[in-house]
Amino acid sequence: MKRASTNLKSKIILLVFALTIPLIGFSQDSNLGNWLIYIGNKKLNSKWNIHNEVQYRNYNAVGDLEQLLLRTGVGYNITEKNNILLGYGYILSENYVGNTDDKASVNEHRIFQQYTTKQSIGKVKLSHRYRFEQRFVEEDFKLRFRYFLSLNVPLKNNESGESPFYLSAYNEIFLNSKSSIFDRNRVYAGLGYNVNKNVRIELGYMNQFFETTSRDQLNLITFVTF
Repeated sequence: MKRASTNLKSKIILLVFALTIPLIGFSQDSNLGNWLIYIGNKKLNSKWNIHNEVQYRNYNAVGDLEQLLLRTGVGYNITEKNNILLGYGYILSENYVGNTDDKASVNEHRIFQQYTTKQSIGKVKLSHRYRFEQRFVEEDFKLRFRYFLSLNVPLKNNESGESPFYLSAYNEIFLNSKSSIFDRNRVYAGLGYNVNKNVRIELGYMNQFFETTSRDQLNLITFVTF
């Protein structure tokens, strides 16, 4: 039984790295950016929680703002591993105009509903998130659906059992209600560290690709549960 679990974990780890290999071709013409992300979750009781999130996205390492995202919401646990959430987000985008160095600011207000369900295969944790967004982008109104699949693989320390380090990976696809239907796809792989039972941090690589272009990002993420 133990051997079967080890084989399963090895296959999942190989899958994580295999997911990143095809991205090399997409990444040849893209620039490397950086996302600094804070994700917080406040448990009010066994049923209710408050989600809060800040993302500071840069075109380069830091200082060239691409997007500032602020998101919050109220969630309800249907069961221990199933959560529904109603949320609001404000997004400020700084978009380059054509091939110039000029930027145009775009403001977006976003209402969203999501359903998250979690499962485990041995010590490997899987999470599925279904999110429906109503987007008010300046004078335009848009609808978008997102599906997010993530996995978390704890690493083993031969001396003391389980290590505070873990592998993390996810894939998220974005679909519009109008053409073009395909909006974007994000693939991420990273290394995480459990600081304690309430705080963990991750450093990872994400490729975000569209129909004809792609972008690479380094992500530094802090998760806080309090």
